[in-house]
Amino acid sequence: MTISGIEDTNLLDIFPCFSALQPGEWAEAQPFVRRFPAKSRIFHREDAAIYGMFLLSGTARITVINENGNESVLNMLSAGEVCSLMVLSGLSGRDYPGSLIAECDVDVLFVLKSSFLRWVQEYEPIRRTIFGGLLEGMLRMVDMLQEKQFMPLEMRLAKALLRVTTEDQPLLHTTHQELAEEIGSAREVVSRTLLRFKQNGWVQTGRGWVKIDQRTKLEALGD
Repeated sequence: MTISGIEDTNLLDIFPCFSALQPGEWAEAQPFVRRFPAKSRIFHREDAAIYGMFLLSGTARITVINENGNESVLNMLSAGEVCSLMVLSGLSGRDYPGSLIAECDVDVLFVLKSSFLRWVQEYEPIRRTIFGGLLEGMLRMVDMLQEKQFMPLEMRLAKALLRVTTEDQPLLHTTHQELAEEIGSAREVVSRTLLRFKQNGWVQTGRGWVKIDQRTKLEALGD
């Protein structure tokens, strides 16, 4: 299976369900892969009218605009997953209600929406993958809502910092506003909490970045 722009990625390792498709069906879907840099918008409402989208690498956040005009994070998306909002808007014929924002450099596969919807109806392996992912996404949204309601802010912030960093890669390129949108708080509150983390020696901060210095201290907040 050859798709322009996917030479360095084994598509079937990420989405095994696509093995059900024949070469002619791939050609009909007009697939292409595009790389998006961190913080860029991957998927817009107008894109959803034309394409189905599959995340091949990296992570992204699904955002929506609330009644106050503020952008909030509804869910997270990792490589090998499909945006649940995209699936539901496609099947219902309604407009895509959000945006998809890259958290790091990501590779994304696009196919024609008409092909994507037909695959879901005709191929059980694809249907199982899509709706299984839809269920996982909904459960994740419930968990995120419960965390915003019941988990202390320091724990939510620590979890957000740990989620996209590792011991080997402790640097996170983000803003206080983006962290606030993810954990359901105000930018000023996030800034004060990060300052406490910094004063404790747990993190370093700068304009547009946070570096984790004592990962175990942040992990302990969730214990």
